[in-house]
Amino acid sequence: MRLHPIDGDDARAVLEALPAALDGVRPLALGFTPASDDEVPDGTAAVIATSGSSGVPKKVILSAAALKASGAATAERIGSGRWTLALPAGYVAGLQVLARSLLAGTDPILFEGKLTPAVLVGAADRGSRFISLVPAQLATLIDAAEDADVLAALRAHRAILVGGQALSDSIRIRAMDLRVPLVHTYGSSETSGGCVYNGIPLDGVRVGQVDDELRISGPMLATGYLGDEALTDRIFTTDEQNNRWYRTGDRGFILDGEVEVHGRLDNVIVSGGINISLDRVERIVRTVPGLEQAVVLGMPDERWGESSIIFAPHSSGDGMLEEARARVAAEIGKHARPVQLEIGDMPMLASGKPDREMLRRMIHDVPPPPV
Repeated sequence: MRLHPIDGDDARAVLEALPAALDGVRPLALGFTPASDDEVPDGTAAVIATSGSSGVPKKVILSAAALKASGAATAERIGSGRWTLALPAGYVAGLQVLARSLLAGTDPILFEGKLTPAVLVGAADRGSRFISLVPAQLATLIDAAEDADVLAALRAHRAILVGGQALSDSIRIRAMDLRVPLVHTYGSSETSGGCVYNGIPLDGVRVGQVDDELRISGPMLATGYLGDEALTDRIFTTDEQNNRWYRTGDRGFILDGEVEVHGRLDNVIVSGGINISLDRVERIVRTVPGLEQAVVLGMPDERWGESSIIFAPHSSGDGMLEEARARVAAEIGKHARPVQLEIGDMPMLASGKPDREMLRRMIHDVPPPPV
């Protein structure tokens, strides 16, 4: 089957093209222009170019059956109703909002520009009961919840899905205190979006653990990667019972049926000969007031080989680096303490995630800390 390119930033165009894609007769190319010889299996609904925030971009093939299975499992868990699209339609989370709407027979609420508290209030007034966000969007809405109308709009939703990156404990606790119906999701393009809700796999989803790596099986798994059979064979495996599994690359554990994710297996630096998980450091740093949206990355260090640096979008006062270093030392050890804090505009991907690759390139232009 031939792919049909469509602008993922044009939500209305994606919405109009989606019925034929979900029928498996006109697959969409989202986020890239397909080559003339690109062919996909029968029944493909879409091929999504990933953001590439942690490496080389990949083109994930999603079948109509996988998208429908994901939508049905989501409806079974949280119910059906009207959705608001607050994420780019060219990314899996945004595409799924449109797909769930079509499968439920409802019209999604679309709007121009950035999601603001006023936009959320307007969407709630129009009957929005479900919305999918990234943590930065949720933080903005929680900050504005002192306004009674914003708080009412948040509570009017049956479920507010939040995923795409780690959610800081401070934002999660504030949402709980405000009785916001938060659903923290875990998944990826390779799983047709979120497939674990608040730690519990959706119906039909199995999560396993091999060594420290989480693996996922279920009807919503991607077919593979366009033009990269070797990567497909490495990431998607089949067990002796002929079940397909997706190797997430995430470190995690399953305790009493609940999935706990502890960051990327490969997001590690070696400082002074000691392995340090930057995901763990970042989770601790984000507990510091003012650093809830911080990103922690590795950087070259003449003395230790590697060390870590904090990037934050804004400053709420002095002493944040010292507080972050103290908390990291208390929970991990002095060897894991970040050495630097940079405050400034955070480069963002269209998906709403921090552009970590851009930040990594910026590291080479950051002056070293004072001796």
